[in-house]
Amino acid sequence: MTIDERDFRSVDLNLLVTFEVLMRERHVTHTAHALGISQAAASAALARLRRLFDDELFTRTKDGMAPTPKAKEIAPRIRWALRELSGVLFEEPVFDPAAGDRAFVLAMSDDIEARMLPRMLQYLQAEKLGVSVLVRQSNRYTVESLLTEGSVDLAIGALPGLAESFQREELFSSGYACLYDGRRLGLGTPLGLEDYLAMPHLLVSYDGRRGIVDDLLEARGLRRRIIGSTTHFSGALTPLKTADVVVTLPRHAAEAFAATTDLVLSEPPIPFPRFTVSMAWTPQRENDPAQQWLRGFIRDCLGS
Repeated sequence: MTIDERDFRSVDLNLLVTFEVLMRERHVTHTAHALGISQAAASAALARLRRLFDDELFTRTKDGMAPTPKAKEIAPRIRWALRELSGVLFEEPVFDPAAGDRAFVLAMSDDIEARMLPRMLQYLQAEKLGVSVLVRQSNRYTVESLLTEGSVDLAIGALPGLAESFQREELFSSGYACLYDGRRLGLGTPLGLEDYLAMPHLLVSYDGRRGIVDDLLEARGLRRRIIGSTTHFSGALTPLKTADVVVTLPRHAAEAFAATTDLVLSEPPIPFPRFTVSMAWTPQRENDPAQQWLRGFIRDCLGS
């Protein structure tokens, strides 16, 4: 169903605002609180939205109200429309990070978090800024939906499969490194191929079965012995200190972990490809003053 011109003229813009807040809160009660209205009024607005778009828009789950495919499809356009209307009616405000208590939500995998979050917190404290940064775990399978539905302000990561419709800026180049307890294992650096293959490995992988290391070794007719796996890079820190294992992980995370522990960082014994880490955001947030400040803040943190 499409909304004809007569229907559009009768649309209460407050309904679109309710839709936008529901996309963020995923809960009718929380939406009502955010809008300063009763829960009954929020429920009535959702019912009107459903009739307007001839779709459920949000379905109840154990985790709250989940948007339907239709809601995800129209969310960027509604957000853009509200943003444009705000620009027409009100002068664009200047964002002051020292005033207020704005919380920015950033999508990152935990290898990026290991490098970025400490720098961000140090910068915020040193500059005595009023904003805060909240990290939401993401990966290449979830980052696009998080950006599209507006759950996060910005994403940072290796984003080769992200749709071209998103805005993107390259931040830095990275590679891979090995991390291990040199004293525990009696190994120095650099780590040789023979020792690398002889040591048990802890795999960090989304599916817990195979990683880029295994593909590169297999291409050379080699194999390593994996004795365990974790889905998070930070999950490798305790096993590295308590078990005889080697971990291969993105170099920026290995450097961050080695800087705060006595773990040894070594170049891998075989060549690994490099990759680019970028930040990405939706076109609707391109000219938002707060978003522009956030992107500059990230650049400053990397340059510090």
